[in-house]
Amino acid sequence: MAALTAANRLVVKIGSALLVDRETGLLRSDWLQSLAQDVAWLKGQGTDVILVSSGSIALGRGVLNLSAATLALEQSQAAAAVGQIRLARAYEEALTPHRITTAQVLVTLEDSANRRRYLNSRATLETLLGLGVVPIVNENDTVATDEIRYGDNDRLAAQIAVTVGADQLILLSDVDGFYSGNPSEDVSATRYDVIDEITPEIEAMAGDAGSGLSKGGMKTKLLAAKMAIAAGCTMAITEGSKLNPLKSLNNGANCTWFTATLDPHAARKRWISAMKPRGEITVDAGAAKALANGKSLLPAGIVAVNGEFGRGDPVAVLDPQSRRLAQGLSRYTAQEADAIKGRRSSEIEATLGYPGRAALIHRDDLAL
Repeated sequence: MAALTAANRLVVKIGSALLVDRETGLLRSDWLQSLAQDVAWLKGQGTDVILVSSGSIALGRGVLNLSAATLALEQSQAAAAVGQIRLARAYEEALTPHRITTAQVLVTLEDSANRRRYLNSRATLETLLGLGVVPIVNENDTVATDEIRYGDNDRLAAQIAVTVGADQLILLSDVDGFYSGNPSEDVSATRYDVIDEITPEIEAMAGDAGSGLSKGGMKTKLLAAKMAIAAGCTMAITEGSKLNPLKSLNNGANCTWFTATLDPHAARKRWISAMKPRGEITVDAGAAKALANGKSLLPAGIVAVNGEFGRGDPVAVLDPQSRRLAQGLSRYTAQEADAIKGRRSSEIEATLGYPGRAALIHRDDLAL
């Protein structure tokens, strides 16, 4: 359905069962090298790529000679601590020959639930992508407990795709798409090439995790698809164990595409405009004109700040006649915004006593 080369920004989820041999507990180096080739090919087409990779616990389990049985929380955290450094090194070694710089980004559920931390994560990922880096994202299993974890990297990958405004999300799985039933148990099960709407009937077809290394099943993949397509991100499930899995998908390998009706930019704007504002910011005529032309809101154009809001909270933007112009996510608290209103961006550090961002509301976080 969709060509990967058409994506401006692509998130790829890699499961433990693809990356780590379940018999030996060792890294599948030849597969990882082929994936690195695919990433280099996509980067050469001008596509931003983020990899959401499992594997730290699986790698650490083998190094520590832990049993194949379910691990206690402390054992999982220990295995993650040992395996994560090996996982990061493996990606670095695979991508360096292609002159691609990698970065390790470890997150927990709190990083998306807490708006301040969400914005920090988003800013970090945006900066890395702007510098041409391929971020390797994983849940921080070393410190995450059941209460603060995603629980599977399918949903984590979808959250990352939403966070960075990706237009495509690829889940590399142990099956080649979404089936009407479990194909290993039901010979009559059929694969869907395209799913335009996730209906209750589709949800009823989903099963649970089947691999001893992976945590996700079709239920979590459907949850990921719901999250992605609501944000304007098209998602695909495809079998990933073959070499060069992304090129294979681009060349027509079996898969299921979940289609999005909005593009990520429009979906994000709609999400922001639907929020309840926590405060108001009044701007001068110059700033109002700049906003209408798609510019960010700078402190210099602000004349008044009202309400109590924190960093990342939605605020209404009013013109000099108190008419509502837009709504956006503030990068400063109400107190900080009031202190820097009317000032140039170069004066922010001297005013607040610490460095700040140039824009009070970035244009990507602003819905007119």
